[in-house]
Amino acid sequence: MLNIGIIGAGRIGKVHTQSIVNYVRTAKVAAVADPFITGETTAWASGLGAKVTKNYLDIINDPAIDAVLICSSTDTHSQISLEAIAAGKHVFCEKPIDHDVGRINEVLKALEGAPQLKYMVGFNRRFDHNFRAVRAAVESGKVGKVELVKITSRDPAPPSAEYAARSGGIFLDMAIHDFDMVRYLSGEEVESVYVQPAVLVDPAIGEAGDFDSAVITLKLKSGALAVIDNCRRCAYGYDQRAEVFGSEGAAICGNDRQSNAQLWDDKGEAGEKPLFFFLERYMQAYATEVTEFIEAVVNDTPVPVDAQAGLAAVLIGIAATESAKTGLPVKV
Repeated sequence: MLNIGIIGAGRIGKVHTQSIVNYVRTAKVAAVADPFITGETTAWASGLGAKVTKNYLDIINDPAIDAVLICSSTDTHSQISLEAIAAGKHVFCEKPIDHDVGRINEVLKALEGAPQLKYMVGFNRRFDHNFRAVRAAVESGKVGKVELVKITSRDPAPPSAEYAARSGGIFLDMAIHDFDMVRYLSGEEVESVYVQPAVLVDPAIGEAGDFDSAVITLKLKSGALAVIDNCRRCAYGYDQRAEVFGSEGAAICGNDRQSNAQLWDDKGEAGEKPLFFFLERYMQAYATEVTEFIEAVVNDTPVPVDAQAGLAAVLIGIAATESAKTGLPVKV
């Protein structure tokens, strides 16, 4: 039985904790750390049989803890990763490892010196049943040679301007998932990025130095193309669609809904809107993600999303940010 330490008891930390409790039989949550722990969170964690602390180093330095899930703020990810690796812990780290490539490379170097440790980055969309089906079709050769990848990714509501100012920007916060999806769905690396950004939703986001909308064109190593459209606001829900078009056909997935029932009457056809919140859409993906991390640790098999994949998505995000500033294509 693996003993897991959760570092960061916010929304995503609670999601991963519940996934382990509900779906994993080979691990238990032994400890939870958060500097802003509340009485309510303490009661919740204690009810699961977990120790509670405000200092994450209590988890890092506990020899009984086998693996840690880093669910804290982005600016802490690389530092906690390095400390956990040095302490001999397996690590699951929410994306991104860091916005600084140098810091990510420090983590990669530390992992080179600890080949027995598993390190996985939390790109949860890879574990969604829709996207996995598209990837399976591509991997099996059913679409032939990949020629075009199209991804639509729109959030139901924009973040605050304060969040936008400290998030790393839309390309390292929101679109980073889509950059990872381009690599995952196509099975290819990205060569260059060209961005047309805009502020169409909230002027305050623009005043904070960020964008809320973008169309992103990527060229892949094979010469194939990818197009991503992002928007921070979508009135009808959480809009997440993808298509991989190739020489033999296309693999396409749409949105999840509460049901696929439709009403047909004299006014036309009507159906359910897409699920509104990312936790509704991806709850099972989060459960699958953490389950596969623990399986990799228990069975000593490769993790599905390693630190190199985490670096690749950040490099694309940095190139996209530069393209948005210069108005020119940027090589990754």
